[in-house]
Amino acid sequence: MDSVDAPALSVLADPTRARIVQLIRDAAGGRAMVSRLAEQLGLRQPTVSHHMAALRAEGLVVREPEGRRVWYSINPDEADRVTALLGAPALATDEPDWERVVDDLAARYQGVFSRETVARYLIDSRALLAARGTAPLLASRAATFTASRLDDLHRTEESVGTPSVLFVCVQNAGRSQLAAGILRQLAGDKVIVRTAGSAPAAEVRSAIVTALDEIGVTIGGEFPKPLTDEAVRAADVVVTMGCGDACPVYPGRRYLDWDLADPVGQPLSVIRSIRDDIDHRVRALLPEVIGITAT
Repeated sequence: MDSVDAPALSVLADPTRARIVQLIRDAAGGRAMVSRLAEQLGLRQPTVSHHMAALRAEGLVVREPEGRRVWYSINPDEADRVTALLGAPALATDEPDWERVVDDLAARYQGVFSRETVARYLIDSRALLAARGTAPLLASRAATFTASRLDDLHRTEESVGTPSVLFVCVQNAGRSQLAAGILRQLAGDKVIVRTAGSAPAAEVRSAIVTALDEIGVTIGGEFPKPLTDEAVRAADVVVTMGCGDACPVYPGRRYLDWDLADPVGQPLSVIRSIRDDIDHRVRALLPEVIGITAT
């Protein structure tokens, strides 16, 4: 690798900065404001501005004042280097083939749910994911979300099966994802793990992904999802984390409220402490959850 790439590799080694560059590059018109980036990342604006200053110092982004607003875009002279480091941007595509998505899900749930039910849940799931604006990977995520909801609905109707835990926080991009990742790693297929948010963000925060990766836990294909009735009804244990009264209460479920610090805008050192606190709680909860099948 040429030495000229070393500074960019260093500045983009921070996952938040790499994500900022990716969001700017893929934004409409190829530019974005700090306020919008902060919303997408679930961070405070001063935190995003700090990262932006480092990117500007390296020359990867340029500042474009426009009246009282300030836009940031990728430096055209660095576009090739950004592509080399982050990969090519996703190609624009036509409207997803929703009929094919319905057909595939209907085949998956043949004999369990009718095609009409599958289509209705897909339409609803798509709308829920897109409710807060442009939703990334909408077709694949809507299909995954629909399948999760149908699985939960079937489990509730059958009233049997593997014990299930639902983790709920506000944005479903921090605490609930930490807890879910750790429980999946420890329990494997012994426990069904779900997550949801009372006001879900667009993406799981990059610092959360990093904190989990450090302990060998992958986030996989997880993404923030809204709280649904199916998820709560199917859960044996519902763990809330700072989402207030957003979660409905149904008889026969165990409800826990974990008082945890919010990782939004916190440095990685603080997020590690939150992660380890959650890890301790999850390890204590796991034997109780597995014991549900024996009662």
